[in-house]
Amino acid sequence: QVDNIRKLIKLDLGKLIIGLASAITLFLSVLGAGLADVSGVPRVVDGDTIVIGKDRIRLHGIDAPEQRQTCSHHDLEWACGEAATGALKEMVGDNSVTCRGDKRDRYDRLIAVCFVAGRNLNASMVRDGWAVAYRKYSTDYVAAERNAAAKLRGIWKGDFIRPWEWREKKRK
Repeated sequence: QVDNIRKLIKLDLGKLIIGLASAITLFLSVLGAGLADVSGVPRVVDGDTIVIGKDRIRLHGIDAPEQRQTCSHHDLEWACGEAATGALKEMVGDNSVTCRGDKRDRYDRLIAVCFVAGRNLNASMVRDGWAVAYRKYSTDYVAAERNAAAKLRGIWKGDFIRPWEWREKKRK
């Protein structure tokens, strides 16, 4: 009787292990299906958006001045949105970019961290002062923002309206 119970326990334990292994494999495959690596030479739309092939990509955790946004320096207006776009274009050059993300926003843009020759473009845009940390979605680049502000890089050399505030103001 005891031997029969032991055999049943071993059999059930074996089925349980196989079932768990199958469930883990399924979970990992579903998780992997949500991940997206997109690579290619991009078209730069603005300081935080690029297009590679048919994929429109929003750089995760950062917000750059809008294309038509201006900033001021010593009471003079300057085209900081165009400058941010130019900075991203310069970082990319004619090089291939690899973007890694697993979410899309309401505009169906892939939210991603993008790299060119191992350089994190998201971090570089903030560190060089051409974008701010988009704290609403991430705190990944707060330290880089503080550094850019302390060194008066890019938009930090004068006065500016945070890009999300500028967009909100334009909507009204």
